[in-house]
Amino acid sequence: MAPPFAMKILYLHQYFLTPSDRGGTRSWELARRLVDAGHEVTVITSDRFVDRPTWEVREQAGIEVHRLGVRYDNRQSYRERVAAFLRFATAAGARAHRAGGDLVFATSTPLTIAIPGLYAARRLGVPFVFEVRDLWPDVPIAMGALRNPALIAAARVLERTAYREAAHVVALSPGMRAGVLAQGVPASRTSVIPNACDFELFEVPAAAGRSFAETHPELGVGDDGAPLLVYAGTLGKANGASWLVDLAAALAHAAPERGAPTPVIAVVGDGWEEREMNRRARQAGVLGRNFHMLGPKPKAEMPAILSASTAALSTFIDVPALRDNSANKFFDALAAGRPVVVNHEGWIADLIRERACGLVLPRNPERAAAALLDTLADPSWRERAGQAARELGKARFDRDALARELEQTLRRVAAA
Repeated sequence: MAPPFAMKILYLHQYFLTPSDRGGTRSWELARRLVDAGHEVTVITSDRFVDRPTWEVREQAGIEVHRLGVRYDNRQSYRERVAAFLRFATAAGARAHRAGGDLVFATSTPLTIAIPGLYAARRLGVPFVFEVRDLWPDVPIAMGALRNPALIAAARVLERTAYREAAHVVALSPGMRAGVLAQGVPASRTSVIPNACDFELFEVPAAAGRSFAETHPELGVGDDGAPLLVYAGTLGKANGASWLVDLAAALAHAAPERGAPTPVIAVVGDGWEEREMNRRARQAGVLGRNFHMLGPKPKAEMPAILSASTAALSTFIDVPALRDNSANKFFDALAAGRPVVVNHEGWIADLIRERACGLVLPRNPERAAAALLDTLADPSWRERAGQAARELGKARFDRDALARELEQTLRRVAAA
């Protein structure tokens, strides 16, 4: 059924990924649903694996995708990453203006995506909608990554300008929305549309998990094997995934003392901490035993990996600004019907406790290992917590429902 009126939406996202790529696919899932709803969607993005000064245009699932080669890797220094952000922002504004549209929808991070978004919206005389995936610059300031007073001041000005000029601001968590409201944005111009569960992708037969376990015998997991805990995501400074090495070492020590199988931790991803994690795991004697680094995998392979797992893991360093995160790995676990085990506080930890769909671990590795082993000793826990995870995902985070909410928000803004 055609919408009341169709829009041409300029969707700006520096790191637009598809299921065949490694990383989150929120923008892909939303963009293709906007196309299915009858709208025309043009995505302005980058190819982070190459430096290419010319734009490449192709159609993907009805989406017109414009890509500029701007190499980016989260192993780069902060200075190198900022340079990549600014290079893309400089080129993307003119490209978006030439592409044209009825509305500009720009999604962070990085915060610099607001520059081409505002430029294109002003030149075209159309509304600007800004999506906040992280509270920049609060997060890099809190982590000590952004220290230069001049750069902090510039980032603050850009943040306030983006919020002030936006016809609407979409936040990915309640805490992020609170941060936007704290900058003086009226509540009527904000909404929370979190990351979501892709049930059509993650609801796979149990045979998919068994196949993954069979092709990775080094993990020693399966129907009668050790519990498998999967961390799938970026290994950046904010994630603090090296904590998992300490947890693996504590589990390797405590499980045999209890006569319990030693849980296996599998890390799927890459990033800044990868080399250090390998070094520490080797030093601790757990690498290749109950701790495995599997490298990055395309999103399309994640359903089978999670199907083989006992639970999914999510970690962040202990910085209050990160407690408002809306990590994809949490929602993927819900979609796969797997319990979620985290080592941080925040709204996601509150949901886990409220819905009994996982476990919130203490930061001390020995205490965390004890709590985890106590929980895994209950043979029915995985099934109960997994069912609760799926029910939470269906009730509050279904991608189709949240995409309809975004589409309605964009239509209201365009109509106004």
